[in-house]
Amino acid sequence: MKDSDSKVPDQKELEKELNEYLGKKYGDRIRLVVPMLFPKPQVEEVSKEEKELGEGKSKIHFDLKPEELEAFLDDYVIRQNEAKEILATKICTHFNRIKFTEMTKGRNRYEGVGQIKNNILMIGPTGVGKTYLIKLIAKKIGVPFVKGDATKFSETGYVGGDVEDLVRDLVYEANGDIETAQYGIIYVDEIDKIASSNNLIGPDVSRTGVQRALLKPMEETEVDLKVPHDPISQLEAIEHYRKTGKREKRTVNTKNILFIMSGAFNGLEELIKKRLNREGIGFGAEIRSKDEQAEHLKQVKAEDLIAYGFESEFIGRLPVSTVFEKLEVDDLHAILKNPNNPIILGKKKDFKAYGIDIQFEEEALYGLAVKAYEEKIGARGLVSAVEKVLIKFEKRLPSTDIRKFVVTRALVEDPSRELERLLRDPSDPEMLGKFEDLLSREKMALKETVLRREAEFKKRYGIVFREGRIDLIVNRMIEKGYDVNTASEEMVEAQRQVEEFERDFQRRTGIDLEFSEDAIHRITEIILNEEGKGPALFSRLSKDYEYGFELIRDKTGQREFIVTRETVDDPEGYLNRMIREVYRRQSDQRLEDKE
Repeated sequence: MKDSDSKVPDQKELEKELNEYLGKKYGDRIRLVVPMLFPKPQVEEVSKEEKELGEGKSKIHFDLKPEELEAFLDDYVIRQNEAKEILATKICTHFNRIKFTEMTKGRNRYEGVGQIKNNILMIGPTGVGKTYLIKLIAKKIGVPFVKGDATKFSETGYVGGDVEDLVRDLVYEANGDIETAQYGIIYVDEIDKIASSNNLIGPDVSRTGVQRALLKPMEETEVDLKVPHDPISQLEAIEHYRKTGKREKRTVNTKNILFIMSGAFNGLEELIKKRLNREGIGFGAEIRSKDEQAEHLKQVKAEDLIAYGFESEFIGRLPVSTVFEKLEVDDLHAILKNPNNPIILGKKKDFKAYGIDIQFEEEALYGLAVKAYEEKIGARGLVSAVEKVLIKFEKRLPSTDIRKFVVTRALVEDPSRELERLLRDPSDPEMLGKFEDLLSREKMALKETVLRREAEFKKRYGIVFREGRIDLIVNRMIEKGYDVNTASEEMVEAQRQVEEFERDFQRRTGIDLEFSEDAIHRITEIILNEEGKGPALFSRLSKDYEYGFELIRDKTGQREFIVTRETVDDPEGYLNRMIREVYRRQSDQRLEDKE
């Protein structure tokens, strides 16, 4: 849109330009007809100060502490203790500082001057959990998250994508909510690939250009949501003007957006070793650890990254760095044993989709870990190993009546032979007995996992799970393939719905209801096992309870009631019996009075 700040584009010109663009891309198959525009009178834009006053408080509601976030990450990620500690600490500090700043907004005239964000650089080989960790954190915190590869971007956006596209993508992830997007996390992988090459004579413009393009967003800048030369953006602007009469300039401020960079940085350890030896420390020659590369990388300094090919200004905007360790066979085995790991949970879901339940022997998991380690791609090799072993079973078993089987070490070593054996004797008592034994052990292990979290749940949610509800959580994890946090939070939400029902009923009727433990358990059971039935259940209970309890209150004056399991399963019958009992007592009382 030319000269967009002074006038609305001519309709015919716009239609012509857009059709030329579409014709080049799609040929004559698609043509666009722009509807007649009827601009409304220009409305004065609201000033920045008025907008800030009108917006009220920020949408940030962060209250996690570093140890809480680290404990959450420990549930999912094996090893990488130092990385989890650093990430949990600095990300919690980042969002808590935003919250503190919003609370004290306007009280400090020099606020924001010289502020340095805790942007993070992660260094480590492929498949050690870098991306997984950041996705977990973003999900836990509840902020929009965007991932991009540094190799896909160029300085100007003419080749590949513009680095500012990442900021625009945050708005998309936030469902168009700019304020929420301004608290998001942008994760850029393969950042080592934009280090300038030491083999070139003169500057490596394409790579250093991307570094420079990232400088402003990593600190603070305003990113325009309208992309130049994008006809869709122009159409949206025109439609907004047609509806509101306002010319809108929508921008995203990156001040509070956290940038996290990662890369394998192959060869960086050699630069560090040279520096250490040059400094006379002799450190490089003394290391004799299982992962020497990681130990060298932990000594990384800004000068090493600059020598690797990064601009000093770019490194200066990444004040926090952490190194991930290479995963060994035992680490891969521990990942597969973790009840929250998405690999085994995902494979169980694949078979569950066909009505087939599977269990994994301990030795089978170790065999899969060995096969994955041989791939030399870290935890990513686990997915490949599991798929190769079970692909024939996944193809063949859905066409049979087999509904249970066990993944054994023998199956991992020779899948074809074990598949033939299973097809010959699907009801093998030994196999079925082994399946039930493994299922029982899994339930016990999951129950212990939930019980270990008891103190955390009580502190965070103010809820203690009773024995029956722990069993519900465990069954949910097995039947639906949920991890412990998802299943537990589902339980918490069900109990909160009961509490909200009690409050709402008291507000409307003045009657206090208290659900017994059996009643809460029954409602939770219905909500979890009959998905989508929660609102209908509460609606039915509200209707029955309102009529029944109000009638009893009016007759007796009673305003407090205990809701039992029976009152949940058969509210109408239970209340009718109570009402008849009230009438009987009143009748008996009248007879006594007459006598």
